[in-house]
Amino acid sequence: MAKILTPENLLFLLKGAGISLGMALGALLIGMVIGILLAAGRLSKIKIFNWLSTIYVELFRGTPMLLQIMFFYLGVPVLIRAITGVRVRMDVYVVALTALSLNSGAYQCELFRSGIQGVDKGQWEACETLGISYWPMMIQIILPQAFKRIVPPLVSEFITLVKDSSLASCIGAGELMYNAQKLGANYYNYLVPLIAAGVMYLCMTLVISWLARKLERRLAVSD
Repeated sequence: MAKILTPENLLFLLKGAGISLGMALGALLIGMVIGILLAAGRLSKIKIFNWLSTIYVELFRGTPMLLQIMFFYLGVPVLIRAITGVRVRMDVYVVALTALSLNSGAYQCELFRSGIQGVDKGQWEACETLGISYWPMMIQIILPQAFKRIVPPLVSEFITLVKDSSLASCIGAGELMYNAQKLGANYYNYLVPLIAAGVMYLCMTLVISWLARKLERRLAVSD
């Protein structure tokens, strides 16, 4: 065990953990933008926006994350070549971030939609009375209140993204799971690297949960 968990190998795993965390954070932030836009579409009275948002959400929530990653990595180049005749090679990190972000956006859509609908109707009526247009009202008044309501599920989504980032190992992205598998192959011993990776995933999720509890308490005080 000591021969495998050398300082160099631990640093190799920590580097993978950093990539996993970075991909998850990037996907959470990009997914947040997508989720807000989709939530606005789901709540819109314009049918075409409502339908498109609903189709998007059902598509990404109804298919496996692994399939989505493989589609963007293997399927999209085939489509591009069929349309343009140009052969492209997808960057594994771009593919992983894209798939994670689009998938997270579908889930965050429902979080923001429920949060927005939970804002007191009097807030909406007051904005309409004051003549505040839709998007300024959403950005300045409704979304800040909705965000406070959905902090716990957003944290759960972030933790899910940290764990789901391990699926990017199937296309060769050098995140934590991939690096653990690589160490296991080098030493013909997968048990120790996988246990070490599991401990690192657990540490990341526990720290995120701890920071989230502190944020919730601070938001509660600000109310």
